[in-house]
Amino acid sequence: MAAAWPELEAAARERRRELALAGPAVAERVAAGGGRLPAALLALPLLQSLELSGCAALRELGPGLAAALPALHTLVLRGNALGPAGLGAGLGGPLPALRLLDLSGNGLEALPAALGGAAGPAGAPAADPPAAPAFPQLRSLNLSANRLRELGPGLARAAPQLQALLLSGNRLRALPGGLLPPAGTPGLPGGPFPLLSRLEAADNEVAELGPDIAALPALKSLDVANNQLRELPAALADCPRLKEANFRGNQLKDKRLEKMVNGCQTKAILEYLRAGGRGRGKAESAREEARKKKREKQQKKDGGDGEQDELEEASKLLVKVLHVSENPAPLVVKASPGVRDVRPFIVCCVLKGVNLKPGNALKRFLSAQTKLHEDICEKRTAATIATHDLQLVKGPLIYDVQPPDELKIMPLGRKEIKAKDLLRQLQLEAEEQRKQKKRQNVSGLHKYLQLLDGKDNYPCLVDAEGVVISFPPITNSEKTKIRKDTRDLFLEVTSDTSLQICKDVMDTLILKIAELNRFTLENKEDSGSDNESDALGGPVNLNPSQNVQPTNFPLVVEQVRVVDTDGNLKVLYPSKTDLTTVSSLLTVIR
Repeated sequence: MAAAWPELEAAARERRRELALAGPAVAERVAAGGGRLPAALLALPLLQSLELSGCAALRELGPGLAAALPALHTLVLRGNALGPAGLGAGLGGPLPALRLLDLSGNGLEALPAALGGAAGPAGAPAADPPAAPAFPQLRSLNLSANRLRELGPGLARAAPQLQALLLSGNRLRALPGGLLPPAGTPGLPGGPFPLLSRLEAADNEVAELGPDIAALPALKSLDVANNQLRELPAALADCPRLKEANFRGNQLKDKRLEKMVNGCQTKAILEYLRAGGRGRGKAESAREEARKKKREKQQKKDGGDGEQDELEEASKLLVKVLHVSENPAPLVVKASPGVRDVRPFIVCCVLKGVNLKPGNALKRFLSAQTKLHEDICEKRTAATIATHDLQLVKGPLIYDVQPPDELKIMPLGRKEIKAKDLLRQLQLEAEEQRKQKKRQNVSGLHKYLQLLDGKDNYPCLVDAEGVVISFPPITNSEKTKIRKDTRDLFLEVTSDTSLQICKDVMDTLILKIAELNRFTLENKEDSGSDNESDALGGPVNLNPSQNVQPTNFPLVVEQVRVVDTDGNLKVLYPSKTDLTTVSSLLTVIR
């Protein structure tokens, strides 16, 4: 008799977009099923995020996983016993929406054919490359803690949009090795991995770092620590965007260079390699001149030059993650059981160090939030963003639901009102707006009213004083409103669709704030009134106090835990896998 899978029954019944299977009970059921996943998993076509971790009995995904779950954008298969054959059966078809794939800790000795490996029997010829990429949207691939000795060139074709490739803890002997296909390979008009910005291969057996590493035009971060390198190629200096490199733990022949990699910044190391190291002669100087011309040509092709690269170095986007364990007073959000049937997903974090005081900085911030609601949030149907002044937030917070005639909030720019009365007021305003403008469409918050149709309870975020500070997807509270002198933010993203969507939106929001912060630092503006209004058209109470001098310190993102009523962790943001989708534009210090 087949084992019962209550998780799958609940996922089907509740039309879930996310599913995580882990733990001893799951492992026992998988073992009882012969090391395969249950067929019922293939009857969940709405799944967008799937995690199957820590199951030593799991040896096969089973055929048809890719075809049955076409909407997957996150697939975490960490710490199982999947081999290339077991993987290949499940990944045998394209996953057009997949953005993150984690295969770490599976003991893989080779990659499945779908990821560019040769998964057929020994001696069998490799299959012809597919006409279209198997993973056209894949941004992050984690192959750490396996037993890989080499990589095949097919990965470049399978995942052309790859931005982060994590290979630490394998048995690789050369890098890039076979990862890069020959020049002029069909199907790669822009060259291999045009967006790959992060390459990690620490704790391998790499004895050769080839000069073709310079063929990765977007490479910003390279980690080859604790390998068997004896030399570093001068071609590293030809990587036009390389900003961070870790060569520690290698016994280099050039002892001066070895001392530099243990104590100097990447820029100094690259300058040393660019100059040919120590004791090089005129021939090397001539080769360096040729490399310099090639480097300048590449920078012009990318739309930049040396000055632009220096500017990027001086003002690159940086965020530092402050872990819960390092925070003496971390903010916690407790989610009540009632949100499951109304708006179940919430992700929060704290962002410190923003500068909204100069010129139109606050206006740009509010406009960016509005644009995100229109674009990535799909007019708030996928997710809703709320931003608060952290100094005005009284924790701990409760993510709860309340009946429309009991929920009270002071909306931005308005007096305190019950939720049902606020919606009625907004509906009347919408009708008046239609009459005045003589058109069917309405603007502002009025177009989001239908998102609460049919709800017996409304979601809300309540502070320690019992005050509702957020009423998603409609409005925030005047109590925690952001002003020009706000320096620290509490960020909140909610959704009734998917936790991963919340995380993706939060990633993008942090990137956008970092971009705005850099723009503010680079453009000297006088402090003064923006004359902007907030989301509900209320006046802004500005405090034109003394100017705050801009700094070059990174923004600090503090982790925030969301727990259930018993204190069990539901989500922690940002985790190690968060912010990877924007890693090509944002340097995260963890």
